[in-house]
Amino acid sequence: MNTTAAIIDAAHQPWSIETITLDPPKAGEVLVRMAASGLCHSDDHFRTGDLAGLYPVVGGHEGAGVVEEVGAGVMDLRPGDHVVLAAIPTCGHCPSCATGHSNVCDDGDRTMLGIQLDGTSRHHRADGSDLGAMMCLGTFSHHTVVHQSSCVKILDHYPLESACLVGCGVLTGWGSAVYAARVQPGDDVVVVGAGGLGTAAIQGARHAGAERILAVDPVPFKRESALRFGATYVAGDLEEALPLLEEVTWGKLAERVICTMGVGDGSQLESVLALAAKRGRVVVTNMHPLAEATVNLSLTWLTLFEKQIVGTCYGSGNARYDIPHLLRLSDEGLLDLAGMVTTTYPLEGVNQGYEDLLAGRNIRGVLQFE
Repeated sequence: MNTTAAIIDAAHQPWSIETITLDPPKAGEVLVRMAASGLCHSDDHFRTGDLAGLYPVVGGHEGAGVVEEVGAGVMDLRPGDHVVLAAIPTCGHCPSCATGHSNVCDDGDRTMLGIQLDGTSRHHRADGSDLGAMMCLGTFSHHTVVHQSSCVKILDHYPLESACLVGCGVLTGWGSAVYAARVQPGDDVVVVGAGGLGTAAIQGARHAGAERILAVDPVPFKRESALRFGATYVAGDLEEALPLLEEVTWGKLAERVICTMGVGDGSQLESVLALAAKRGRVVVTNMHPLAEATVNLSLTWLTLFEKQIVGTCYGSGNARYDIPHLLRLSDEGLLDLAGMVTTTYPLEGVNQGYEDLLAGRNIRGVLQFE
């Protein structure tokens, strides 16, 4: 079949809108009619070259839609089912999945290349040449073919425009606070970067019982939004954050510091670590450029004060559990998904959407296909 998609041919180029050809789903695969796709920063990392992969590629990995066709061997999904596409697939049997860490599923390693798990493509240009698909999903398209291990069935009443966010950004940010940082009732928490990931981390920290949440972001709009989503204090940068944190915690500093900046900067890690209390935990969620090989950091603080620095992929979450769980919390008014959607765009507005993201005008932009 033919459909329309946003494609990028190489780093530092804009997204182009083209008619492409989709193969029918093979065994274990599903054809999905997309309803919405979040404009996640990770796709822009692919554009800038901070993430490496195969070009050309159909963008998008944070989507929701309706199943239209299933391939042989698909047992749990049928046409008409509403699904959220998980940014990391869950095979269920690799060592990571078998030990409860599906967020680093071995199939997730392979999907970074953008080709299907059998090593071939389902997406093709009009001339027949193959296209990759971001995380084997390619949600910047009116239709896409994905493996069943990337599909999480959801109840039909959830608005797909906001449900798409739990496929990546919300799960990652929420999990960064709840699972990776292990926020406990009464903790003081700093969230560095108050965009989509940071807003979800703020809500996760609040839900976990944090007493004070300090959101750090240079953009006034994002600082104002952070207060609406549960932050108790805001600061424009790390230098402003430290004396404020010392004042409100009586010098104790924060038990948890979560890094959710658009692009990480190794030269700032010492300033980030300075916000952590003794035995405090710093969680690095945001991507750093692949080419970055050095950081500014005194390891003395790890030894003398037992401070910790940990990384997290996908918020250390489990898509099979967390996607339905987060949608239930949204239903119960404990997670504001709809409020995170600042602006919606048609597919043709994808470049404008990323321009708005980089200018700090959106918490989360969403492509709407219906």
